Amino acid sequence: MQVLQVRELTQQIKAALDNPTFQNIAVEGEISNFKHHSSGHMYFSLKDEYSRIRAVMFRSRNQRLTVVPKDGDMVVAVGSVGVYEYSGDYQLYVEQLYPQGMGLLSLAFEQLKKKLEEEGLFDQQHKRQIPFMPRCVAVVTSPTGAAVRDIISVARRRHPGVNLLIVPALVQGQEAPASLVRALNLAASQPDVDVIIIGRGGGSFEDLAVFNDEALARAIFSCPKPVISAVGHETDITIADFVADLRAPTPSAAAEMAVPNYMELIEHIGSLELRLRRIVVDKVRHGRRYADQLSNSAALARPIDRLRPLKMRVDELWERLSFSAGQTVERSRRDLEVLAAKLDALSPLTTLARGYAICTDSSGRVLTDYTEVNQGAEVAVQLKRGVLTCSVLKGEDK
Repeated sequence: MQVLQVRELTQQIKAALDNPTFQNIAVEGEISNFKHHSSGHMYFSLKDEYSRIRAVMFRSRNQRLTVVPKDGDMVVAVGSVGVYEYSGDYQLYVEQLYPQGMGLLSLAFEQLKKKLEEEGLFDQQHKRQIPFMPRCVAVVTSPTGAAVRDIISVARRRHPGVNLLIVPALVQGQEAPASLVRALNLAASQPDVDVIIIGRGGGSFEDLAVFNDEALARAIFSCPKPVISAVGHETDITIADFVADLRAPTPSAAAEMAVPNYMELIEHIGSLELRLRRIVVDKVRHGRRYADQLSNSAALARPIDRLRPLKMRVDELWERLSFSAGQTVERSRRDLEVLAAKLDALSPLTTLARGYAICTDSSGRVLTDYTEVNQGAEVAVQLKRGVLTCSVLKGEDK
């Protein structure tokens, strides 16, 4: 016989309870010893006439409850059985809590709804616009039901030019969800199909339960074409309605949403044509009035009268320009004469004319000191007129 520690035994019990049998189960009972802890967690017991089990619903789960439970409430708790290792107690970890009396189908509906909603399959940001003028509308439904006849009748009445593609599918029974998924994928693969209607006529909650199938919901969500759900009557709500791009209260209403009214389109086009004609006529009338105003204006009637003062103004400006230019030239001429006189006074040629000379050596350097040249060297003497080549006899400091 193997001797176990308490911790080891508790771990073995916990491992046994991890069996799928004790996971995601629904338990019906009466709430007792209810306590809403300051942490936000809810602790209580579920009991019936013979037994009792402890339960806990953590704050992250109970925040979605619309009504806080209390002692004496008859409920259905959905969750998993586990062991709290510290005390060795087994208890029900509650994920969802519903009032007693909700059937299994309703319970499954609420569970799937919460799951898909948390995944974002119902978000409005994923909804696509239904095309205004579809080339072809695919209808996924039973080919023998009243829904397909209603859709065909309404579509033909509204717009005979829109094509309808009837894709047969089962809408009731165990094989219906898979059949609907296949038909939906087939309709979506047709290149001319712009929008898809999926649904059936009215029935009991059990009859419509096939449209609460998770695989069908995901197929509608991932469908590349916009999908209109048309299941039952206005009061019937299914998972397909939440996932579809648009929900119609009835199959007939779905046809009205998908197919535009031909007569309304004709009337709308006629109204637009009338508005366009009025706009064009108003534009023409305005243009004619403007042309009449121009033709009757003095500028166009007697254009020479407009040109005469302009010609006089040009002559006046020309005279002013000529006078101003003449003054500018005369002033510049006088300034030039003054500058020329100053330049002539400073010119070395004037100095030479008074009897002075400029003496340079053989390299052209101007000599200003007798020591800059040796005896016997040749120098050039620049006079007012001509140049003398001289030989230096001697130099003196005089």
